[in-house]
Amino acid sequence: MITLSHVLAITGVLTAGIIYGTDALGALVGRPAWNKVDDRTLVMATGFMHYYGDRRFPVPGILSVAATVLTAVTSAISGHWPATAAASTAAAALLTWLAIYQTINAPINKQLTQAAQEGRVPPNARDLQTRWDSVIYLRAALQGIAVAGLCLTLVLH
Repeated sequence: MITLSHVLAITGVLTAGIIYGTDALGALVGRPAWNKVDDRTLVMATGFMHYYGDRRFPVPGILSVAATVLTAVTSAISGHWPATAAASTAAAALLTWLAIYQTINAPINKQLTQAAQEGRVPPNARDLQTRWDSVIYLRAALQGIAVAGLCLTLVLH
């Protein structure tokens, strides 16, 4: 059971790491860069980035949540309570991230994607990006907590 828990935790680290890196890039590089471009460039670039991201990121996202939850379960079955706590914290961070993404970011992504595909700039483009940016540091932190929790799970087993 410990080997399975390790494999699941490693899978969680690798898949959550994809999203963590992307969110960290968005917080550290994207946010200030989008403040320097005109609205049309902002909409075209972010709209098409969200178009591809929203189609390709569900796979690592689903795998990271599933692997992390299963890591917590297998750690609990094995009776490794500190590892269970670390994995459970990671799972809670990922589920919180998902709730933020679904309620704030996904609706904005759809609006920016549609505008980019239609070649138009919505009058509230900058407001949409500001709202999207308002949670990117929190999203990056939650993914970081998840990756760290999964790494700690491996150490504690």
